[in-house]
Amino acid sequence: MSFGRLLIFAGLLLVCLGAVFLTLERLNVPLGRLPGDFVWRGKNSTFYFPVVTCLLLSVFGSLLLWIVGRFR
Repeated sequence: MSFGRLLIFAGLLLVCLGAVFLTLERLNVPLGRLPGDFVWRGKNSTFYFPVVTCLLLSVFGSLLLWIVGRFR
């Protein structure tokens, strides 16, 4: 695969992921603010560590790759 095609594919993938995240946001699915995600607020800063969100995205990605691998 040429480098140009790889860049086009990566760009299309990012656009699709952005659309999915915007849709989830409109459906009130609070990715990054789920129960179990750590938020530490200091005087001048805020630190987010989305543990549960990462676990859910990992499970979803693993399931998707498993399904694609089964039908390949």
